[in-house]
Amino acid sequence: MMAEQPPPLEATPLLNEVPLLPHMVNGDSIQQATPNLSFVFCFLQVILVQVNPGETFTIRTEDGHIQCIQGPAHVPMMSPNGSMPPIFVPPGYVSQVVEENGVRRVVVVPHSGEFHPSMHPAPPPVPHYVHHPHALLPPHAVFPSPGELPPPFLHQHPPPHVFQEPVISPSFAEPRSHGRTNFIQRDERSLKMQEHLKKRLKDRQASGHTNNKLNSPPSSPHKVLNSSNATIPNGNGKGQQGAVGALKQKQIGKTKSNPEAEMGGNHCNPKNASIFPLQRERIPPVSDIQARSAVLSWNLPVSSQNGESHSHSPAAFTFEVAISNSGKNGKFKSVYVGEELTITLPDLRPATDYHARVSATSSSIKETISELVSFTTESCEPDCPAAPKLINRTKNSLSLQWKSSNDNGSKITNFLLEWDEGKNGPFKECYYGHLKQYKLTRLAPSTRYSLRLAAKNDIGMSGFSETVTFGTAGVVPPAPAPPVLMEAGVTWMALEWSPPAGGALDDSLTYSLDMEEEGSGYGFQPQYNGDELSCTLRNLRRSTSYKFRLFAYNSEGKSSPSEVVEHSTKPDRPGAPSKPVVKGKIHPHSVRVTWEPPKDNGGSDISKYFLEISEASAGGRWEPVYSGAQREHVCDHLRPGTSYRLRVSCASKGGESQASDVTTVTTAAVPPGPCPAPALVGKAKPKEITLQWGPPAVDGGSEVTEYLLEMASSEQDERRVVYQGPAAEFGVTNLLPGRTYCFWLRAGNRVGFGPHSEKAELCTAPGPPEQCCKPLITCKSATCAVVSWESPACNGAEITEYRLDWGQVEGSMHIIYTGPCQSYEVKGLTPATTYYCRVQAVNVAGAGLFGDTGTVTTPPSGPAAVAVLHLLEEDQMEISPPFSTCLAIQWEEPCCHGAEITGYNIEYGEKQLVTVGRNTTHVLQNLLPDTLYRIRIQAINSFGVGPFSHCMKAKTKPLPPDPPHLECVVFSYQSLKLKWGEGPSRALIPNPTQFNLQMEDRFGRFVTVYNGPCHTYKVQRLSESTTYHFRIQAYNDAGEGAFSEVCAFTTTKSPPAPLKAPKVVQLEENTFEITWEPLQPMKGDSIVYILQLAAGREFDQVYKGPEPWFRLPAAQTNCEY
Repeated sequence: MMAEQPPPLEATPLLNEVPLLPHMVNGDSIQQATPNLSFVFCFLQVILVQVNPGETFTIRTEDGHIQCIQGPAHVPMMSPNGSMPPIFVPPGYVSQVVEENGVRRVVVVPHSGEFHPSMHPAPPPVPHYVHHPHALLPPHAVFPSPGELPPPFLHQHPPPHVFQEPVISPSFAEPRSHGRTNFIQRDERSLKMQEHLKKRLKDRQASGHTNNKLNSPPSSPHKVLNSSNATIPNGNGKGQQGAVGALKQKQIGKTKSNPEAEMGGNHCNPKNASIFPLQRERIPPVSDIQARSAVLSWNLPVSSQNGESHSHSPAAFTFEVAISNSGKNGKFKSVYVGEELTITLPDLRPATDYHARVSATSSSIKETISELVSFTTESCEPDCPAAPKLINRTKNSLSLQWKSSNDNGSKITNFLLEWDEGKNGPFKECYYGHLKQYKLTRLAPSTRYSLRLAAKNDIGMSGFSETVTFGTAGVVPPAPAPPVLMEAGVTWMALEWSPPAGGALDDSLTYSLDMEEEGSGYGFQPQYNGDELSCTLRNLRRSTSYKFRLFAYNSEGKSSPSEVVEHSTKPDRPGAPSKPVVKGKIHPHSVRVTWEPPKDNGGSDISKYFLEISEASAGGRWEPVYSGAQREHVCDHLRPGTSYRLRVSCASKGGESQASDVTTVTTAAVPPGPCPAPALVGKAKPKEITLQWGPPAVDGGSEVTEYLLEMASSEQDERRVVYQGPAAEFGVTNLLPGRTYCFWLRAGNRVGFGPHSEKAELCTAPGPPEQCCKPLITCKSATCAVVSWESPACNGAEITEYRLDWGQVEGSMHIIYTGPCQSYEVKGLTPATTYYCRVQAVNVAGAGLFGDTGTVTTPPSGPAAVAVLHLLEEDQMEISPPFSTCLAIQWEEPCCHGAEITGYNIEYGEKQLVTVGRNTTHVLQNLLPDTLYRIRIQAINSFGVGPFSHCMKAKTKPLPPDPPHLECVVFSYQSLKLKWGEGPSRALIPNPTQFNLQMEDRFGRFVTVYNGPCHTYKVQRLSESTTYHFRIQAYNDAGEGAFSEVCAFTTTKSPPAPLKAPKVVQLEENTFEITWEPLQPMKGDSIVYILQLAAGREFDQVYKGPEPWFRLPAAQTNCEY
């Protein structure tokens, strides 16, 4: 800024990189005390502050911060009233205002130097609008007071919007081509000024004093010249004539001589106006105006309270957009409610003046309505016209007429009429011109033509109307062909016909059908009239001939009649014949029936009869048995005793009749047929077979009442009846196991029994074998015998094993052998013992009965082994021997095996043998103490010795223990603590050695005072100074040891009893006498007293003697004792 020569204006940027205020906020203090919102539209003046290279331009923001802008740059500033902002310059420099091409710049130069601004071409247009979808405005507008630096609000901009458009202010159109127009809410004064400018604009247009193409009025009220659109580029590269164009037309009338226009062309208050930072871009209220849509955008409302302006967040408001196409005072229609700041108005009418307004509401601020924004939609091609209408037609021409459609702002100049030439092909042009009617000539008669219409104006061609089809007039149709019979019934006929040959294919024809009944005498009568090619005539007479003729009609008249044709109805079905009647005798397999013809043959002779038969049982199906002209038939191949139903029907040319009434016939019964062979039920048993059978396939026409079952061992043997009765199951018993038997069955009814069934051969199940004979027993020794037996009858199954039952008691035997052999050797028997045995045979069917019982006695022998041998305890013996050197044993007498036992042999130690008599106890003596011996025994009889018993282990006890040394370890006046031996004072673990401590009483007897395993004992409750005598004995499992020598121990004397508290008596000032109760001497012992005195914490002995008093001299004063 302090350079001598500033750089060119176009060489410096317009501070696009520096964030400036995106939208200008009204600086007028027109708000009231309460917050009030207003939509701002005002004209601002651009002033550029030039910053030279290397210099810095300082700006204070609204929050007090200082922002430095480095040069070279041009800082665009705005003033709503055109006044210059105060610029602070350093000492020795001055600020000058230079105006080039309508743009004023502030340049700072040295005071002494001469400044010559260079003239350069006008700088490129400044971007006018920056679109902000979010509320990025400062909380209030910042206006500097005189003498301060201009504080523009600094903010980071989003990328600039796509479109740019210069807005030309009327008051600065000539001198300031780069001025901007901002809008603020219009008050009453500004509305009046607008009306005045409109009037002046019309006057200037009428006089032709303007050369600006933007001010030229359109050629029609609904059109805007394309030239004006071409000179104002839109963001989308199209001409724009919407709300912005309308506003421009209203502002064009302002001239330079208008003082308010010179001040900015707005209604901002100059007193409150201040310099605003320049906006980079702004969105016009209405943009992208098309024929049927437009884009409407608006800024956020600004609230004012206490003279300060405040912006708000878009989310805090709800906007409502209303439009009207019936004038400013017309009815407005709401088209949008939401929070967006830009919307697209759809479904607009072309070339139509619209007025729009926006209202904003929030939860905290009352509703605020913006000023009206007016715009005119563009013109476009006409609407689709209505389809043309037919006003006249002939055989060779069609006259059409139509109406104009909406021209959409441009007059309709021509109409295009197309047709398909009556060929249903592509459309071709048949008329193009401005007339609204046309006549198609040289057409074919009775031909249909399809047509459509379109309208054209200067902008383009409309769409085609709906396709309509018209037909030319025709001639009377030729005579049609006679009707053809499609189908005939008893009382109806269906006829059809075809269109006349040679007629127009698209001609609309109707037909008339006439009929004449044979023999009626009434002639032809009309029966049908319509456009169908067929009809059905009803309520006719059966088997009757009728004549027909046909006429064809079109719009031109009636054709000649067709040839007369004759058709007949069909005859009706005949009536039902009479029901069949039985003729002759009814046989078991056949019956003869006859019937009469029907009373009504339906108009034609009966050609055939049909006889049907069915069983009378429920659900019986009818089956044909005869078809022919005869009225009699024999029904054969019938089942005897069965009821049948018979019916007959007939047929003629008219069809088949209903069936006659039903006749029921029952054939004669016969004996039933053969039954199926009886079958086995379940499994056959060895002596029983259960048979089951079903009824015969043929019961002979009578119910089966009973069955006859016969049986024989073979087919050649004589048969015998085993069952006769109505049941279908029977169990034959008393049969032999594993045998084959033959069975036959016959069924009977009221007529008699039928033939035998097929033979059934059935086998009984195998049975257990028969009872075995008595077994043969042979003794091989006193302990072994051989048993043998014979094989019994097997009863149909081979014997697989034998079971030998053996025992000493006949009623309590057990199986000792199972196997296929017929002999068995029994070992381990007892001599001289009687045994019983029997044999049982077994096969797959089971086990047979046991045979007779056999008996055998084994010879005698040596005795058996001793089974029970044990050691006798001391308590089991009357005289207890010394168990340290002796062992007493006892046993039970074994079996003698037929000879009396005479003695026993006892073996012990190193095979030392001792023979004893028949006693069962014995004491082994002279054994070693604490030694283990093995002992066994055997019995002896006249046949020899028996086996030794099992070995028994026995151990002699050790010798009894010696008495321990007894001593006294603690003496007291009423107790003595004694100790003996080595060991714990208490028995912590089981000790096999026990001690018996005895004390002599006053009678000279020793009594036990302790018995146990401990080695110490305290004898209490003794007298003082008394002598006591003690002795001790040790014993264990081996026995009791000897007593020790008698020991004498004497108790001590007891201490004297405690004295009572002494009494103190003051004799003189420092002399005290202390006395206490005396004690009696104990057994002649003298009593000595000890007196202790304490003046502090420690006691000192002051007296010891036998007297019960003491005199304390020279006691200290004020001292406690």
